[in-house]
Amino acid sequence: MSLQSGRYTAASPFTAADGWQIERLTAPSRLFGANGLRTGPDGRVYVAQVSGSQISAIDVDTGAIEAISPKGGDIVAPDDLVFDPAGNLYATEITEGRVSMRAPNGVTRVVQGDMPVANPITFHQGRLIAGECRVGGRIMVLDLDGGAPRMVLDNVPMPNAFEVGPDGKLYIPVMGANEIWRVSLDGGAPEVVARDLGVPDSVKFDAQGHIVSTQVHSGQVLRIDPRTGDKTVLASLTPGLDNVTFVGKRMFVSNISGYVTEILDGGRTRDLVPDGLSWPLGLAVDAQGLMFIADGPFSYTMPQGQARQLAGMLFTQGYPGYSRGAAAAGPGEFIVTTANGDVARYWPAQQRSEMLASGFNQLYGVALAPKGAVVFAEQGTGRVLSVQSGTVETLATGLREPSGVAVAADGSCYVAEQTGGRVTRISGGRVDTALDGLRRPQGVLVRGDTLYVVDVDAKQLIEYGLASGVRRVIASNLPVGAPAGVTPKFLGAIGTMSGPMGPFAGIAAAADGGLYVSGDAEGSVLAVRPA
Repeated sequence: MSLQSGRYTAASPFTAADGWQIERLTAPSRLFGANGLRTGPDGRVYVAQVSGSQISAIDVDTGAIEAISPKGGDIVAPDDLVFDPAGNLYATEITEGRVSMRAPNGVTRVVQGDMPVANPITFHQGRLIAGECRVGGRIMVLDLDGGAPRMVLDNVPMPNAFEVGPDGKLYIPVMGANEIWRVSLDGGAPEVVARDLGVPDSVKFDAQGHIVSTQVHSGQVLRIDPRTGDKTVLASLTPGLDNVTFVGKRMFVSNISGYVTEILDGGRTRDLVPDGLSWPLGLAVDAQGLMFIADGPFSYTMPQGQARQLAGMLFTQGYPGYSRGAAAAGPGEFIVTTANGDVARYWPAQQRSEMLASGFNQLYGVALAPKGAVVFAEQGTGRVLSVQSGTVETLATGLREPSGVAVAADGSCYVAEQTGGRVTRISGGRVDTALDGLRRPQGVLVRGDTLYVVDVDAKQLIEYGLASGVRRVIASNLPVGAPAGVTPKFLGAIGTMSGPMGPFAGIAAAADGGLYVSGDAEGSVLAVRPA
């Protein structure tokens, strides 16, 4: 276990070479997003973090955060969690399709596999109940010894974080129906308790026996009378709310983006963990200096000298999907690649997107060629492709995990091969090595005759003269990639909501001659500028 104020502790602070300086444009995140919440036997709030494969415990009085099941550990992509009376922690691993138990001594074992999109979980009178957050999802009582589960309810349209109510029935937020249902734990037909909500994704009960439910689409926290369905708005927050828990009479809610906040009287709130970035991933800057930050289920824009603003998320209109690579295509217009294998044009301010190409395997970097073609890396097949006017062309094959891409003024394409340890140049049908001797390159950028590369394992930003052949490290000890000694687990797909969710430390050019880098280890955006 590690006790720390944030999610990432660097061995040493980042440094810039002579003639350069580094500053953070956004503060480091304290969590890797915030999904399921549960109050532990010790009175701390335990937070499941899908993107970080981590479970952390937060002291609600001091704000201290302890990694209980850290990144790289046995539990992968935890989405929800619960404790039994003996203090065992059970977690649904949404990308793995399973439920695991972590004993108080840290030993972990799988309780149940074969649960696609495993997400909601609760414990009631000796029974462990878990479900699948997918269309046609199952809700089952699991055998703690690994035997066959018992079905409670089948064919549920995306059930999420549920809880047993004072009447002994299971109350289920059904996202696909925008309703809350209840059903006997012995099975039978479900009953609708509340409808016409803001897409409910969690249900817990307060001391008076009322439902408290977060609404992922509207950002509201609702109190609902389970007898009548009458609703009261306790707080109006931001879209992306995920879960709720109580510590005594105190109420805390989480947001997928990474904040945990306490709901006070009168709709007021107090941040326990401030909002942050889950990664971030690709970066792009348009001609007016507006930065676009791809952060998976969320995307943000950041005008020069201003704070970041939410551009869109999975549950908002026109969002192209879980976004990873990004390139500027015009004022307020960006090209993104998604974890679902799509390339899309996106206008955040208009809440509109247009599909350019789809059906690919693990897309990463994207760039715009001088004549308008969109060039992108398909890591799952080792290809680099382009699309223009609906026509897809393969530019290169056989690359070793292509990640970032950049296109020079002459149309040459530069691609980071993250397991190949090099940057390749693609031109006229030829594939040549432009720069080798790298450890794990991801983001790449070409400005004039200079190549910039983010090497996440070396934690360096490298400058390379394409004409001169001079190589220089301009920033070191960057908060990118995995922490020292940690081997991250592969994060697979989440049903139809997202394909595999790999990291990507992007880079973009600033208008002042500087560079922007995704500090994905700590959840920040860095500016590396000439001093």
